[in-house]
Amino acid sequence: MTTDGLIELVSRELEAAAPGLPLYKRLKTAIETAILSNALKAGAVLPGERVLADTLSLSRVTVRKALGLLEEEGFLNRRHGFKTEVGSRVEKSLSTLTSFSEDIIARGLVPGCIWLSKQISRPSPTEMMALGVAGNSNVVRMKRIRTADGLPIAVEISAVPVRFLPSAEMVKDSLYEALEARGFLPQRAIQRMRSRAASVEDAQHLHCDPGAPLLMTERRCFLADGQIVEYCESRYKGDVYDFVFELQR
Repeated sequence: MTTDGLIELVSRELEAAAPGLPLYKRLKTAIETAILSNALKAGAVLPGERVLADTLSLSRVTVRKALGLLEEEGFLNRRHGFKTEVGSRVEKSLSTLTSFSEDIIARGLVPGCIWLSKQISRPSPTEMMALGVAGNSNVVRMKRIRTADGLPIAVEISAVPVRFLPSAEMVKDSLYEALEARGFLPQRAIQRMRSRAASVEDAQHLHCDPGAPLLMTERRCFLADGQIVEYCESRYKGDVYDFVFELQR
């Protein structure tokens, strides 16, 4: 979308926003509506604060406050010295066991991955405890960047005992497809979540700043007979991934 087209779109949404709201909230609502309607797609670049302020006849303070709110809620990604882009938030329900690809497809996005490594090796102490395997056994360890519409969402490290997956080359795009083909598709999982700061390596992979907040999950996946088939550690960008809980009384 051209800058003129974007300004025209935001102008229309701005006029339609509730008149009783402060200007910065009206602008925030206008841009948010354009994003939710998919008129502004993930990865679209917004003009700078000065351009938005001048063309929309608003103050830069108003524009800055609106963009700040959108960034806090994950609708926009802004890095110092870089352009402002439309983000791609993904909601993940914790009540069902689904793969990353299934979550992304369910939201109308295209899942993808960038392989960093696939190898057979001895398990780490953490993997030994999580998988219940001996130190002299072998696991297939896979590290990759998970993407949605080409944008990096998470760094994922999975370990699977070789008795379930004898070769790393059996995994193409989907680990679960490879496991299902061998009759070892996970049926349930136990997952733990915590926060961590992005390392320099994480920042390079996820296009964020070092120290940016990440949501880290550790998941153990089980077969129907109770065998542990996978241990997975994922580091999600906190500004694009939401975990949703359903609570009942």
